[in-house]
Amino acid sequence: MAGSQPAPVSASPNAPVERRLPEWLKAKLPGGENYVRLRNLMRGMNLHTICEEAHCPNLGECWDAGTATFLILGDICTRSCAFCAVQKGKPGAIDKLEPLRLSNAVKALNLKHCVITSVNRDDAPDGGSEIFAECIRQIHAKVPGCAVEVLIPDFMGNWDALKVVMDARPEVLNHNTETVQRLYRRIRPKAVYERSLELLLKAKQIDRTILTKTGIMVGLGETTDEIRETMADIHDSEVDILTIGQYLRPSEKHAPVMKFYTPQEFRELAEEGTKMGIRHVESGPLVRSSYHANKQVEKLTI
Repeated sequence: MAGSQPAPVSASPNAPVERRLPEWLKAKLPGGENYVRLRNLMRGMNLHTICEEAHCPNLGECWDAGTATFLILGDICTRSCAFCAVQKGKPGAIDKLEPLRLSNAVKALNLKHCVITSVNRDDAPDGGSEIFAECIRQIHAKVPGCAVEVLIPDFMGNWDALKVVMDARPEVLNHNTETVQRLYRRIRPKAVYERSLELLLKAKQIDRTILTKTGIMVGLGETTDEIRETMADIHDSEVDILTIGQYLRPSEKHAPVMKFYTPQEFRELAEEGTKMGIRHVESGPLVRSSYHANKQVEKLTI
């Protein structure tokens, strides 16, 4: 990772890279018995997954293995982040019965590790925190032994809403930092870099026994020095698990890819994060927030 500037595979260092993906970014196509079973279950219970809504490249691998990341609070987001494929607009009313359907699905799948995320609900006073908490409580009650990982929004800095989620005692509290501070205005226009870091630190201060986690994407035009600074900030926020993955453009309307990082560069980032003192760094081209989430928790709780 020598030097501080990104090295896009293009004629100009400030130009997007070609659309064609490098060989190391080829992912398994969806299909197979488990994929069909999961898809039918989600449709039958009127549930959403971030795997589908965000066009996750690991959908084929994860669904074939019988795992998925649930998307709650509807499928329409109140924010317009430049990297995300989830539909934007005015969402409908919050469904109070969603935790019941979700917990029934977790039981039907006999999951040992369940990951739940959501759209941003800036229209709701509590940001949807009570629905998160009820999902956690119902899963713990119906599926004893199932670890629950929640990937939450920033709740607009409402720390009472954060405490509602923490008091339900998820095994993992995740909130993604997403990118470096300089790129927030372009990539996450309604988010605040410092607020995301403060959320992670406050979560640890509320309950130090709960694992905290965050993730960043690379390839949006950041420098390697900025990545290091972000990792240092994440370490200072006492985060236990960091995921680092390649940004992939969902469509022509989204932010362009400025660089494809090589597998070797991802290994070097993992080494740097580990040297800083972050307990576990999951870094690779296809790594996403919930990728191998159960294995990360197993490693830190043995």
